[in-house]
Amino acid sequence: MRCLFALMLTAFMLTATAAEQKPDLAQIHGKIQFVTSFPDYKVKVVDSFADLHVKIVQSFPEKAGEWQIVDSFPDYKIQLVDSFPDFTIRYVESFPGVQ
Repeated sequence: MRCLFALMLTAFMLTATAAEQKPDLAQIHGKIQFVTSFPDYKVKVVDSFADLHVKIVQSFPEKAGEWQIVDSFPDYKIQLVDSFPDFTIRYVESFPGVQ
């Protein structure tokens, strides 16, 4: 009985730790594909207090927050959600990056 309890407690702690970890937003740039299932990240678009400011570019998305929208061969797959996002974004025309 103790072994089962210890195993359940360990599994709970590992799950809680994984849920608390935020992605490294400075690394999220490049070719982005919007999907409805099996995303790399779930994202909510907000008007203020965003975790990441995103600038849509047509080519060379080399800096944090620069996204080139593609239909195939993405670096990251993003699903837009209204609740429980991994992080929030705000679209900007200048100064993209982590806030």
